[in-house]
Amino acid sequence: MSTWKTPQRIWLTGATSGIGEALAKQLIAQGHSVVLSARNEEALNALCDGHSNAYPLPLDVSDHQAVLAAGEQIAEWLGALDIALFNAGTCEYLDARHFDMALVERVFTPNLFGTLYGVEAALPLLRAARRECKPARLAATSSASAYLPLPRAEAYGASKAAVSYFLESLRLDLHQEGIDVSLIHPGFVKTPLTDRNDFPMPMQVTADEAAEAIIAGLAKGRLDIHFPRRFTYIVKCLGILPPALRRWIGLRMTRQTKEHP
Repeated sequence: MSTWKTPQRIWLTGATSGIGEALAKQLIAQGHSVVLSARNEEALNALCDGHSNAYPLPLDVSDHQAVLAAGEQIAEWLGALDIALFNAGTCEYLDARHFDMALVERVFTPNLFGTLYGVEAALPLLRAARRECKPARLAATSSASAYLPLPRAEAYGASKAAVSYFLESLRLDLHQEGIDVSLIHPGFVKTPLTDRNDFPMPMQVTADEAAEAIIAGLAKGRLDIHFPRRFTYIVKCLGILPPALRRWIGLRMTRQTKEHP
């Protein structure tokens, strides 16, 4: 597995479950200075226990002011960041027959705004790394669902597509500062979140496999880290089909029911 030649200063959110927990364990084991954030303080402390290179920083990414304060705390601990990796998020599926705007807001707030609050907090720390003449990189976990509209994924897919679009645009505007941006588009990964899914998840990978792919992609400076590639290439290709054909494919996946509001 590819990794960095020197230890990195990294901020990782969503660190106590699924992909985030696997990333945290691997990054700590590799000797990087890692600030770990999640809402579960007890789980954070357990991850960091016995590791002088791991810093627990409990955080709800939906709390804008708390995220900004977290950035100030990281500045005190590390001085700068080489990598800011925003992985926190959630997933709920929408039933269009009973449109639920509260659900949409519950998904968008951590997935999109929580990521962007983190970007705002991390940019001064990434710029500090550039002043040290070191590489600096923003990274965020989007989803393969951002490539292709899927039934019931209106809230989740749209929040992830918004993350992808926003950070791809930001990549262009940060180029002159030497700060690059990587987007992570996983397929199905076995996590406590996906364990709740009630539909088939083809080509599913483990959280450890996902973490390995992400670390390798970041170390290589890849702009789009997507996996498993045998799945994500299919989804990418479907996403560029003509709208009528995408609609036909999507309808084949839509649950048919006689129920009406």
